[in-house]
Amino acid sequence: MEPRDLKPEHFKAYPPEARKLAIHYVSAMQRLPLSFLPSLLREVIDYDYKFPAERKSLEKELANWRLLSEEQGREWVSGLAQISLSSQLRQLDWVNQPAQFVEQLSAHLWTTHQMDSFRKAALDYGDRLHAALPAETPPISRLGIAVIGRDAAGHDRPLFRKLRPHGAYFNRVKPENGLRQLLDAVAERARLHPIPYGHWYIDGGEPEGHDPALTSVSYQALQPTRSAILRKVRTEKDKPGMGPEALRTLLAQMGPQELGFAKGLDPVMERFQIKLFTEGSGTQVFSTTFVQWAAREALRRAQPCTLLVRFAPRAKPMNDLLSPSQDQAEMDPAGALVDGDFGAYYNWLNQQRLPGADKSAFLVWFEDHNEALAIGPGMPRGTASTSEANLKEVLSWIT
Repeated sequence: MEPRDLKPEHFKAYPPEARKLAIHYVSAMQRLPLSFLPSLLREVIDYDYKFPAERKSLEKELANWRLLSEEQGREWVSGLAQISLSSQLRQLDWVNQPAQFVEQLSAHLWTTHQMDSFRKAALDYGDRLHAALPAETPPISRLGIAVIGRDAAGHDRPLFRKLRPHGAYFNRVKPENGLRQLLDAVAERARLHPIPYGHWYIDGGEPEGHDPALTSVSYQALQPTRSAILRKVRTEKDKPGMGPEALRTLLAQMGPQELGFAKGLDPVMERFQIKLFTEGSGTQVFSTTFVQWAAREALRRAQPCTLLVRFAPRAKPMNDLLSPSQDQAEMDPAGALVDGDFGAYYNWLNQQRLPGADKSAFLVWFEDHNEALAIGPGMPRGTASTSEANLKEVLSWIT
């Protein structure tokens, strides 16, 4: 079947909201080449489990196709339309299994030496889309906070080296009740600006008590999910033909019940947490990797106005990934401090990629110690302060 043959009944297996969306825009999708349409359908079929920012972006992209003339539409996807596809790809059920089509398309592009052409065509399309649909600025300026180094006694190299050129370094921060001050600050933002999935708290260990207005994800709370995935990995990894790609596909097919999720959870957050472990590498084992990946995905997908992440000590040996038990794993607070230091920098970079970056603020703090770094529109860059201040005061200077 070709895209031009699409009919509303082809989407009957889609989740309810995704089915409505697909049927509403079926005429627009009929105009897209097969080399591109399944990538779009992969997003459409997950519409029911997307965050508001993702939904709006997808809706705007589909609506834009209604505004394009036939000639403009052909111009937008001219490079993608020139990609040649095999008969095997064309015979796949790309409507109901778009993700599988995209996986096999990637292999096909490599083997037929079309990857460079496809990438250029996709980038050209993305540039046109971004020009036609400029990003919306957030309702309030963004605030990112990273708390690093829990249980670490100290460090043997300067912290925040990547971030220091962009903000002010503080070495006399009062650490007393520091985490509580930060949690109270993000909770106040959530209460004053109630935005669905707009204010997050991600913890690499056991989460501290926090306001329910915050969207929260924690490594410890998802222990049953991590255990279920690791059991699956240990069971399947040595089977014939079970390489990394096959194993990843197998994990992606695991459902909420298999992964230890209770019934009645928010389906959007349930799917988000499942993908943290089935699509992330190392998130099942290392808490620092979990925090970094969760923060990256939250920023990329939900585009929150507030994000507080707290790194916790991680297990030391890599072979814990396939160990039958992690109860005796040796913890490495010093290594986690290094991970958190780099993680904070990546969090700031990812925050800077979002709309409104010029007005955003960022704070990183070495937990229970007196070192922090603050970045904000009014904060002088590449400076250092020896003034005493608590974290609430530092936040007030950048927000």
